[in-house]
Amino acid sequence: MKIDDHWAEARIEATRDLSATVREFTLRPVGVNVAPWTVGSHLRVTLSDEGRTLLRSYSLVGLPQDSAREGVYRIAVKRVDPSRGGSRCLWRLGSGAVIRIAGPDNHFELPLGAPFALLIAGGIGITPMLGMALTLAARGTPMRMLYAARSPEELVYADRLRAALGDRLVTFCDSAGERMDLAAEFGALPPEAQALVCGPAPLLQGAQAAWKGAGRAPAGLRFETFGSGGLQGAEPFWVQVSGPRAQRIEVPADASLLQTLSAHGVDVMADCERGECGLCTLEVLELHGEIDHRDVFLSAAEKSENHRLCACVSRVRGGGIVVDTGYRADPT
Repeated sequence: MKIDDHWAEARIEATRDLSATVREFTLRPVGVNVAPWTVGSHLRVTLSDEGRTLLRSYSLVGLPQDSAREGVYRIAVKRVDPSRGGSRCLWRLGSGAVIRIAGPDNHFELPLGAPFALLIAGGIGITPMLGMALTLAARGTPMRMLYAARSPEELVYADRLRAALGDRLVTFCDSAGERMDLAAEFGALPPEAQALVCGPAPLLQGAQAAWKGAGRAPAGLRFETFGSGGLQGAEPFWVQVSGPRAQRIEVPADASLLQTLSAHGVDVMADCERGECGLCTLEVLELHGEIDHRDVFLSAAEKSENHRLCACVSRVRGGGIVVDTGYRADPT
């Protein structure tokens, strides 16, 4: 059950392939103006996939002032195979198609008062970081940016970043065997520096470990997750709902636990649907298999205990799970 939804229609005005796997969509709101937003913001999008309604969040690309001047939003979507449905649905749509959007919302604000900023992007995690880098460069804030992708062709927006940052941009490509040394990077930062990270789960976890190892204050590291990428591949699993609505449900590989529960009439409160806010956290009563925790809300200790999981992104491998959704029948 989503909270604070204010939906509008937007027309796809144009698409642009940035690489073989990343496509940029220009969206023009229908009947309303572009809402004010700040770098790091995202749009929520609803899509229809084979009878299912999917909700996805996509970071806004570029600068808010450009968006306001042109009257459009831009998002960039990586085609994922196998897909949970979102990227597949969007990639099927062309100019003129109408989708529903909500937002913008921002859970990844750029702090502007830090004496130095280190931006770290992995793959499609570049989407919120582009506007941050351009904003910091325009303000003259001391900064560097590390940007990793699988190949040079996947370093989308790199040309625009190089023009703005020069040698403050450092790129890494898996195909060339290049790797970030986050321990060295964090160790070289001046006091009170901020680091912002967006990318897949291994990058986020590596950054958290390196930041802690460098003895830096936890508040100095900010990050955003894709909300879908785990350390392990997705596979089907079962969920047993306890209480008055007791039932056993099969969760397919291309749908989240939250989506599946909702489709079977089991409402769970949710907001970000990216594993960040914790609103959809469920109590785990029994575990048969292994939880693939894909959120950034629960602490490492909480994840190791396996007493809770975030239904929007986390999954089970090798079996299933019994959960308490918190539903209680009204007294009669």
